[in-house]
Amino acid sequence: MDRLRPIGFTPAVAQAMAVLCTPGETPGALMRLIEAHRETVRVTDGVDEHSARPLPGLLRSLSEAGHALTVGDWLSVRHDEHGTPWVHGRMPPFTQIVRRDSSGARQSLVTNVDTAMLAMGLDGDFNLRRLERYLAMVKPAGIWPIVILTKRDLCDDVDAWLDALRERLPHDIAVHAVDTRAAVTALELAPYLGVGQTTVVLGSSGAGKSTLTNTLLGSQVQSTGAVRADDDRGRHTTTSRSLHRLPAGGCVIDTPGLRGLRPDIDEGDLAATFDDIRALAEHCRFRDCRHQGEPGCAVRAGVAADRLTNYQKLLREIRRETLTPLQRREQLSMWKIRHRAAEQRMKMKRGKDG
Repeated sequence: MDRLRPIGFTPAVAQAMAVLCTPGETPGALMRLIEAHRETVRVTDGVDEHSARPLPGLLRSLSEAGHALTVGDWLSVRHDEHGTPWVHGRMPPFTQIVRRDSSGARQSLVTNVDTAMLAMGLDGDFNLRRLERYLAMVKPAGIWPIVILTKRDLCDDVDAWLDALRERLPHDIAVHAVDTRAAVTALELAPYLGVGQTTVVLGSSGAGKSTLTNTLLGSQVQSTGAVRADDDRGRHTTTSRSLHRLPAGGCVIDTPGLRGLRPDIDEGDLAATFDDIRALAEHCRFRDCRHQGEPGCAVRAGVAADRLTNYQKLLREIRRETLTPLQRREQLSMWKIRHRAAEQRMKMKRGKDG
């Protein structure tokens, strides 16, 4: 199995291999999914890459369970009598990053990763609320987050940005400000890229994810593009997720920018992500304090207003996901009543002013 170590093979993967075979069945070759396409997947055995087709039964069973083949998956692959490789099984992932799409459906982004590098540019891309959403996706999944501030070479006051970030985020999250094109960046981030380690790079379009991936790889593998001058936003040069082997023996997954960032988490996961709010809430005067206008609120006194606003917005989104159809209709009716009441008050005020 030495050839598999550079693509993330660990003792835990070895122990889980048994679930890929049913009793009496000949085990297939263990491979890792490096790209997923509409009807085929690209896999590697640590030496060679192959294009393979998933068995329809496997896709059906995964779909019924709310899953799909995802970059980072460990797969059982067998060749038929014509030499065509087929995916027969998928090992349940140890970790996976999942979001909700615009329809509310779960979408798995990557699986079996150890570290998430959250890239954010030191320009118009800098957005603490968006970064907190990435953290809410990554931390509950058991994946260690690292913040990578890119475009250091274009920033005149890096320390000011670092101070703003450290004041906002938990102190146990490492932060690196880098020039993604500089070779020294690969050395600085080497501790996260050892043999058997899998890292995913996440961030908005134009944040420098693909440039960082190329620097870590030591070659121009991923296409890169310029950002728009008016708002520093990228143009989605990277359109799909892909896994690459690193010179140091680990692997990295590059990803396209996400237009929607709705973490697939519950209230407990959110509280764990915003653990400073959870800790301060124990000192509020009222046990059911909502941290809005109640007297003696320790959270409002100890947390930045914008961070608390972001937390409350995420909490509302999570609670909406758990509403029954009847509760959704009741909530809609309530908001309509409030809207009509507000309109009536405005009409009365205009009448008095007139």
